Amino acid sequence: MNAQLQPTGSAYFIAKETEKPENHTLSVLVDNEPGVLARVIGLFSGRGYNIESLTVSETEHEKHLSRITIVTRGTPHVLEQIKHQLERIVPVHRVVDLTVRSHELGQERPLERELALVKVAGTGDSRVEALRLADAFRASVIDANTEHFIFEITGKGSKLDQFIAIMKPLGLVEICRTGVAAMNRGPQGM
Repeated sequence: MNAQLQPTGSAYFIAKETEKPENHTLSVLVDNEPGVLARVIGLFSGRGYNIESLTVSETEHEKHLSRITIVTRGTPHVLEQIKHQLERIVPVHRVVDLTVRSHELGQERPLERELALVKVAGTGDSRVEALRLADAFRASVIDANTEHFIFEITGKGSKLDQFIAIMKPLGLVEICRTGVAAMNRGPQGM
């Protein structure tokens, strides 16, 4: 067996050298019932797939449906496997790879947003600078006293990463992120 194709405890060893891993956003419509999320996560962990981001919420109360948004990284072959395996789980109604669907329909990438709460402690100049930068990033102050701020910021993951990196030298204390919520552009639904 080729040294590059040796099992590593992860499904990624099956990729050909020419395939590059890429991030994809999957939207999964499921029954809102106990154990469904555990089954979906079990599929990923049992096969060595990594989840970069995970968001779950009930979207249709009357129909008892929830939407799971998963950002995962893999080669096109691995991503196809993930989709097919998700579709076989009984309470799963639909799996849409938002990244691929947008590309196939000639649309831009899906709308993706994430929310973060960012706590920054500081006094003096660093406090003033944190406020100035938060304003530039359109982050809102949702809690403050003389020793700290808690900012709320919404946007693409890269924007949040950049804001967090800028806050580190100014007294970053704690971060809480929601995970990605995503939807295709255009009039059609999932």
